[in-house]
Amino acid sequence: MATAVIVDIVRTASGKGKPGGALFGVHPADLLAKVLTALVERAGIDPALVDDVIAGCVGQAADQSLNIGRTAALVAGFPESVPGTTIDRQCGSSQQAVHFAAQGVIAGAYDVAIACGVESMSRVPMGTAVMGGRPHGPLASRYASLPPQGIGAELIASRWKLSRDELDAFSARSHQRAAAHAADGSFDREIVPVALPDGSLHTVDETVRPTTTTEGLAGLKPAFEDPGFAKLYPEIGWLITAGNSSPLTDGASAALIMSEERASALGLTPRARLHAFAVAGSDPEIMLTGPIPATRKILERTGLSLSDIDAYEVNEAFAPVPLAWTAEFDADPDKLNPRGGAIALGHPLGGSGTRLMTTLLNHLEATGGRYGLQTMCEGGGMANATIIERL
Repeated sequence: MATAVIVDIVRTASGKGKPGGALFGVHPADLLAKVLTALVERAGIDPALVDDVIAGCVGQAADQSLNIGRTAALVAGFPESVPGTTIDRQCGSSQQAVHFAAQGVIAGAYDVAIACGVESMSRVPMGTAVMGGRPHGPLASRYASLPPQGIGAELIASRWKLSRDELDAFSARSHQRAAAHAADGSFDREIVPVALPDGSLHTVDETVRPTTTTEGLAGLKPAFEDPGFAKLYPEIGWLITAGNSSPLTDGASAALIMSEERASALGLTPRARLHAFAVAGSDPEIMLTGPIPATRKILERTGLSLSDIDAYEVNEAFAPVPLAWTAEFDADPDKLNPRGGAIALGHPLGGSGTRLMTTLLNHLEATGGRYGLQTMCEGGGMANATIIERL
């Protein structure tokens, strides 16, 4: 079997996912095209070599409709012979794109592929693609309640006995870590500048707040408190706020994945090997616990233990998600999201999977680590897990 490697991986800086945010004036196809172009230019390869562009996107409506993966490839100037597709595994969409691209290489279906993702939450607000839809009848009869993700986060906080102070302290640390790494230039290699309509370049994550403190977050009100859900789940303590949740975000990211043989033939030096993959389902009611079984699955599959992993990225959709994961595995908090996570760096849904992997690989390279583990919760009760090996 072929070995799948990451030759390069990049992202845009985050923009606030609301009108007036830094990237609001950039069409999501243009945003995704920017990282596609950067990959082939940095590698110095002919884009005609790309066998497929696999793009993650959750809000596949309005500006993000009509197969944005294919649209972005054409906007990027790729030859018409290069196909593209768009997939939806909710928040893990572009991480799943990495799995599909790497698995295609391993199977011999691809020599060169790009896994990528984009979300413009300012131009295509979350829920646009749903348009008032309701759970299918048999699904609704199977589950008495399918609450929104914020309620799932509340349930995790309750069931893992996490306090408001723990959630806020973790969130403040996310901002502090991200701010420190931004200040020392740690993100420079991974960020592709984006030209804005006013002629300026967007190069700095807009969602990072360097002055964030636990005390400041403590003053925020609960974001999801609801009398109906309070009756349904009386154990909820209403601890989730805008401050310990990931912000609405615009952004794109992409990874150039090849067979090791093709990379060698092209004279390219791979940065990492795609070591292992797993995907797991979990309770769709609480929805956000999938990273726990996905992590167990990938560790069992590889024979690795968590002590073998040098850094782990557990997506900070809400602070209880990585905190519950850490408690389940007795994980080292210093290895968890070492450059800050989505609470600070943002969570552009379909673009988050390859964004996390970009930051994870750059951290492994900077610290000399060998293995990195990435996992993230996904709507509907799922999670992807990936282990990469720095080369």
